[in-house]
Amino acid sequence: MEYAACKVPASPVRKRASHKSEIVNQILFGETMFVLKEKRKWAWVKSIPDNYEGWITVSHLEEIDGSLAYQKSPWVSADLLSEIETGGQKMHISAGASLLGFEDTGGKFGNFEYGFTGNKIKRDEVIPDEDVVKKLSMPWLNAPYLWGGRTILGVDCSGFAKTIFKMMGIDLPRDAWQQVQKGDRVSKLKDARTGDLAFFNDKEEIVHVGILLGNEQIIHSSGKVRIDTITKKGIINSETGKRTHKLKAIRRYW
Repeated sequence: MEYAACKVPASPVRKRASHKSEIVNQILFGETMFVLKEKRKWAWVKSIPDNYEGWITVSHLEEIDGSLAYQKSPWVSADLLSEIETGGQKMHISAGASLLGFEDTGGKFGNFEYGFTGNKIKRDEVIPDEDVVKKLSMPWLNAPYLWGGRTILGVDCSGFAKTIFKMMGIDLPRDAWQQVQKGDRVSKLKDARTGDLAFFNDKEEIVHVGILLGNEQIIHSSGKVRIDTITKKGIINSETGKRTHKLKAIRRYW
């Protein structure tokens, strides 16, 4: 196959073609990818639109046309977990999953058909603002940290930012070091607003990102999704009072 879409709730993307290998990303239901090569039960894929590469289990994929792969799916699921029906069975998909090929009460991509009557967001009609950021991000509080994760059951720092922004109609790169290269620079923390992304470094390497809630608080995935205090020096853990991350940059995307 040349192009594919994810037909399971969230498929792990790994460094190597082995279930023992490190998970570097998750591709959510309905998200599309370019298949670079196949190796037995595995495929080396490049996700669309962020071009992130890794190995994924072939059984999680549905072959689709290239024209559909590059279509910007306007609808995404809105709730932390939503129910779809496929083949007479139920499946739960996570917030930000793409409702690929969706019309009215269901959709189809390749030979995969599904029904969906839950809450959804039309990405190209969202006007990002402070209220939207808080509405989408707050329900994630206490979701556990998971390297490579992008769902309420496990999410890393850049995966959290990427998924929240996807639901607002903004496609970010996958990793924090890539995300910091986008957007407009905000020079001082006092000028930041809710929805700006703050980036943190260790020995000049960007290692962490969070979503600012004004210029005094940040929501981010560190151990779990949490709200902490932020100063011009970095993040102050609200429980211990200790600085945990060193502020490097702030970016604005709308």
